[in-house]
Amino acid sequence: MHRVGSAGSNGGSVRTRKEKKLTYVLNDANDTKHCAGINCLDVLKSSVSHDQSYLFTGSRDGTLKRWAFDDDATFCSATFESHVDWVNDAALAGESTLVSCSSDTTVKTWDGLSAGVCTRTLRQHSDYVTCLAVAAKNSNVVASGGLGGEVFIWDIEAALSPVTKPNDANEDSSSSNGANGPVTSLRTVSSSNNISVQSSPSHGYTPTIAKGHKESVYALAMNDSGTVLVSGGTEKVLRVWDPRTGSKSMKLRGHTDNVRVLLLDSTGRFCLSGSSDSMIRLWDLGQQRCLHTYAVHTDSVWALACTPSFSHVYSGGRDQCLYLTDLATRESVLLCTKDHPIQQLALQDDSIWVATTDSSVERWPAEVQSPQKVFQRGGSFLAGNLSFNRARVSLEGLNPAPAYKEPSITVSGTHPIVQHEILNNKRQIVTKDAAGSVKLWDITRGVVVQDYGKISFEEKKEELFEMVSIPSWFTVDTRLGCLSVHLETPQCFSAEMYSADLKVSGRPEDDKINLARETLKGLLGHWLAKKKHKPKPQVLASGDTLSVKDTKKNLSASKTEDSSAASDPVYPPFEFSSVSPPSIITEGSQGGPWRKKITEFTGTEDEKDFPLWCLDAVLNNRLPPRENTKLSFFLHPCEGSTVQVVTLGKLSAPRILRVHKVTNYVVEKMVLDNPLDSLAIDAASVSGGQPQPLFAGNGLLQSGLKPWQKLRPSIEILCNNQVLSPDMSLATVRAYIWKKSEDLILNYRVAIAR
Repeated sequence: MHRVGSAGSNGGSVRTRKEKKLTYVLNDANDTKHCAGINCLDVLKSSVSHDQSYLFTGSRDGTLKRWAFDDDATFCSATFESHVDWVNDAALAGESTLVSCSSDTTVKTWDGLSAGVCTRTLRQHSDYVTCLAVAAKNSNVVASGGLGGEVFIWDIEAALSPVTKPNDANEDSSSSNGANGPVTSLRTVSSSNNISVQSSPSHGYTPTIAKGHKESVYALAMNDSGTVLVSGGTEKVLRVWDPRTGSKSMKLRGHTDNVRVLLLDSTGRFCLSGSSDSMIRLWDLGQQRCLHTYAVHTDSVWALACTPSFSHVYSGGRDQCLYLTDLATRESVLLCTKDHPIQQLALQDDSIWVATTDSSVERWPAEVQSPQKVFQRGGSFLAGNLSFNRARVSLEGLNPAPAYKEPSITVSGTHPIVQHEILNNKRQIVTKDAAGSVKLWDITRGVVVQDYGKISFEEKKEELFEMVSIPSWFTVDTRLGCLSVHLETPQCFSAEMYSADLKVSGRPEDDKINLARETLKGLLGHWLAKKKHKPKPQVLASGDTLSVKDTKKNLSASKTEDSSAASDPVYPPFEFSSVSPPSIITEGSQGGPWRKKITEFTGTEDEKDFPLWCLDAVLNNRLPPRENTKLSFFLHPCEGSTVQVVTLGKLSAPRILRVHKVTNYVVEKMVLDNPLDSLAIDAASVSGGQPQPLFAGNGLLQSGLKPWQKLRPSIEILCNNQVLSPDMSLATVRAYIWKKSEDLILNYRVAIAR
């Protein structure tokens, strides 16, 4: 495999290309729980799914899950994994099509009754996609809105139909975009969950655009037939559209802050809106005016759900309270209180599902069929129409007791990671989750090494401190509620360790192992193993046949890959768990970003789906040029010491070289008449030339005893008058003992008897 050069030069200048990074997401548990807040909910009714109801949830961990019910218990029956950022909204269209949108700027469609098959990725938005709306009785119509102020209306049936001829399936989307702006890119993940891409040419499907928003869109709602669409966002107004044409019907003012949630009745005449101004408003779109204002909450309203008759509304938001309000009489009752802000609501039979910024979901009694039963419990109040009145009641402590104390069902998640620290060994990370539990992770194996329970994070961090200096070769974030480890070239290839330090058997002890390359081998090991047994395709995408020369080339490449894989195994310190395997998030030279578990690769994935630098490193052991792998230093006798001067010049050695190797060098120069060639110093160093490389001789490492234990005379190495431990690396000495920017100075002397 050869690296593709950057764009051609123009007038002698070369435009550099930003390489795609590779991220892997670590999981502590099995795949049956969310590990971050739940942003969205929807329920698939039993009549559709063969007498089985399902709950769908979308999370900030980037996945969606399908939950089945069994005797008032729930279990995860499928995970839908393809988004590479938060899932912000999800909705069911038609019998079983699940539609989701994400902060990764995509809208995806899924077979909701499958094992997690993504059927299409719609790439049209320029920023985070925040909300969706579907037409209950016109399953083809789906609207999406986002932070870019864009609102698109999709005909799902048209969007899912083939948009290119089979021979053009691998056409690069960049070739068809031209100068006409973005073109919808449809990314397929087939039933075998392979990664493939279809990009629509200019004559392909393009959604209807509702133009008019100047700022971010946070809420959408559509009536059952798909003839009325309402949108709202940071402009504090409601815009009403005809989704069939994208034309704007009206603009309604009234809210004094962001519009966060919208609901339409089945006919499209009445609309409910919830806002960051803490108010709920009922609008008559026919009369183009606000009918009622309900001051129920004391903070932003983020979630609404209505009874089928549109007579009562359930509402939740930032104040962590779930209320039921009679829209006609204005009577409200507190159903329950939560420990986290409420993000979304979904009705199921006589219950209501509640999603919060926590990773768990709960089902509460709601009397959806007969809401009056809740009011008969007492504790109701009359919702005013001025928000400060409601806030005053709350401040005075006059809030009524909730009608229900406990949920009927809880779907538990795992607690998200809220704090982390990369240890100095650059292979382990200590984390703290939202429940206060502290854990130690090994990121080159993707496992929890130690669960310390609920202890002080700061104290444990100090306890785990090691005086060791290794270059930072990765970055980490916890945006998805778990550890996401990011590798970027060439920085990721800056860290090396000796095989002896990694306890890798079968290699010489002083062999240098590149941490990033071995980690990539561990991540792609399943793919390479499957790929090894897949026959090479003999027909090109255009339908042409491979020439004899190309066929021989493929066979040769296949043999090379097979032999290199056999001679270059994944070492134990880099073997990832198959029980809770990490997911890879990356992007190749075609399509867009994708996410997939490392154990779900089939071997048929296109190499173009991976960054070239990753494959270069893993398949060809070709690493980019690296800086600062060497360290220069001077080696002088201690002041007042009578030991001989072994060198006058500057030495150069790998940053990871141990102090005991320097000791060996000094002893050999002092004792041996003919020191090992690999430890010799050139006269150029003495005369002010380039620093002489300093390497360790293999002969000093073969014995069972550590080399410095057998040496006579006994020499010790010092820096800043401090005796150095033989196990310290030169980089560690420079970082923690020397602490200066100029070249390191080491001193040596005969060890003082203690």
